Amino acid sequence: MRTSKPITVTLGKQQQSVDARVESGAYDSVSEVMRAALRALDREEQAVNEVMRARIRASIDDPRPSLSADEAEAEMARFMTSESKASRSAAR
Repeated sequence: MRTSKPITVTLGKQQQSVDARVESGAYDSVSEVMRAALRALDREEQAVNEVMRARIRASIDDPRPSLSADEAEAEMARFMTSESKASRSAAR
């Protein structure tokens, strides 16, 4: 007995990509392509989450003192000013 239910999905431009994969013989059906795509999305999201967790952990473990909101704002303003100057110089 089937444990999943059929669904209808409008793919737009991605329909050609799905059809090409089925026509090439790489997949037997559109359902197989969609399942593979969802597995790939799950892997990608898991990888992004692991990177974010590592960055958050590194930030939490950082021994440097935290900045106040005013200090962070001032630091960002200095950074944006220097980036803006660098962009203008590169454009010349």
